[in-house]
Amino acid sequence: MVDGMRRWPLALGVAACWLASPSVSTQGISQSDEYLLSRMLHDAHDAVKQNYYDLTFHGEDLEARYREYDDKLKSASSLNDGLTMIAGFLNGLKDSHTYFVPPRRPYKIDYGYRFAPIGDQILVTRVRPGTDASGKVNAGDQLLAIDGVRATRENFEAAEYTLNVLAPRPATRLTLRSPAGADREVIVQTKVVPQRQIHDMTSPGADLDIADQVLEQQGNDHVMRQQFAELGDVMVWKMPIFLGNNSDIDKLFALARRHATLILDLRGNPGGLVDTMRRMVSNLFDHDVTIADQVTRNDRSKIIAKTRGANAYTGRLIVLIDSGSASSAELLARVVQLEERGTVIGDRSAGAVMETRFFPYNEGGALRIVYQFAVTAANLVMTDGKSLEGVGVVPDEIALPAPADVAVGRDPVLSHAAQVAGLALNPVAAGLLFPFEWIPLGPG
Repeated sequence: MVDGMRRWPLALGVAACWLASPSVSTQGISQSDEYLLSRMLHDAHDAVKQNYYDLTFHGEDLEARYREYDDKLKSASSLNDGLTMIAGFLNGLKDSHTYFVPPRRPYKIDYGYRFAPIGDQILVTRVRPGTDASGKVNAGDQLLAIDGVRATRENFEAAEYTLNVLAPRPATRLTLRSPAGADREVIVQTKVVPQRQIHDMTSPGADLDIADQVLEQQGNDHVMRQQFAELGDVMVWKMPIFLGNNSDIDKLFALARRHATLILDLRGNPGGLVDTMRRMVSNLFDHDVTIADQVTRNDRSKIIAKTRGANAYTGRLIVLIDSGSASSAELLARVVQLEERGTVIGDRSAGAVMETRFFPYNEGGALRIVYQFAVTAANLVMTDGKSLEGVGVVPDEIALPAPADVAVGRDPVLSHAAQVAGLALNPVAAGLLFPFEWIPLGPG
C-alpha cells in the first residue's frame, strides 16, 4: 500500500493565493491546449468521483464545482494557467493527498535554493553552488515573500507546488531577512536544463528516454538511501523515505540491537510505503501494534503491525521529526507517542496523513502526453480516535535550529537528541554526520 508522500519535497517547499496565481506566461492558448485542458479536468472529476474515500466529498458539491471550473478554463490565458485551474478544482477538497500531477515538461528547473518551515519561520536551508542564487541568497536567511506573496508555514506547500510543478518561473523575486535582521530584495534567475519530450516507451528511439529516466532514478536513489552511524552505545539512523524491502529494514535493526539507544531521524521524510512503515513498527515493539484504522468509502479496517518478537529492537528510542516529516513518518512518530515507546523531538510535522492511489491518463500518439491524479483512497485514524491530517504530530520536546545554525550547517537538534541518549555530540559534528547531497540536475 502507498500512503502517498507529501506532495512535492522539491526546491522550495494549499493556499488560495498561490493556486490562483497564474504563470508569468501570457502567450495565449491554442485550440489543442484548450481541448487538452478540458480532457484533464474531465479526468480529474472522474478520478475523484469514482475513487475518493469520502462519498460526500467533505460536503463539496463536486458536480457544481466541475461546471464552475469547466467554465473557468475558457478564460485560461496560458497552458500553465489552465493547469493551475485544474489543481484548484482538486484543492476544493482541502486534502493533502488528492492533487494533480501535470504532464512532464521537456526541461528541468532549479531555482538554486531550498526553503523549509522551521517553527513559524520559513528559512533558506540550502543554496546550490554555481547557480544565480549563489551569492544572492544565503543559508539561514528568512524568506519573507516570493514574488510579492507573503511566505508563511500555512501557504508554504502551495508555493512549492505552484512554482515547481504547476507554473515554473524564469525568475523569482525574494524578500529576505538575514540572521542579523537586515532585509533585502533579490531577483534570482532560474536554471533551466532542456530534456527530451516524453514519448510512448514502445516507439522508435524510446531507449534514449528510458536511459535518461534510469540515470535520473539512480541519482534520486543515491540521495534517498538509508544511512546510519554507530557512535558507541548510540546508533543514528537517517531515514529519508519509507521505501525498502523487509530484509533491508531488518538488517538495519539487527545493527541497532547492538546499541542501547536508537535515534531515528525522520526529518524531511515525506512518507512512502505503508508496508515499509508497518515493518518499521514491527521491529520496534515486542507486541503486535494497531497503527491506525483505515477508513475507505466502503469499509473500515485496522492496520496492524505484527511484532518480530525476539528480533524486535527493545532499546531506548528517540525519533526526530520536523515540518518536512509527512505521511508514514508522522504515523510512526505518533504510534511511538501513543504507545509510550520513546521520545519524539523536533518540530511539528506536516499534517499530511492519508492513503492515496495514483490514476494515470494520457493523450496523443507517439508523442505521449502523460498526467496523473493522486486521489485519497482512505483516511487514517489513530488509536486515540483522531486523524493527523491538517494537524500533524507535536513533538514531546520542541527543538529547532536557529537561523545562525542553518547558516553554518550546525545541527543542534541531533546534538540535543544525542545528549538525551548520553552521547556527547556537538552541533557542528552532528551537522557533518550525514553531509547534504544535491540531486544532479544535468548539463545546461
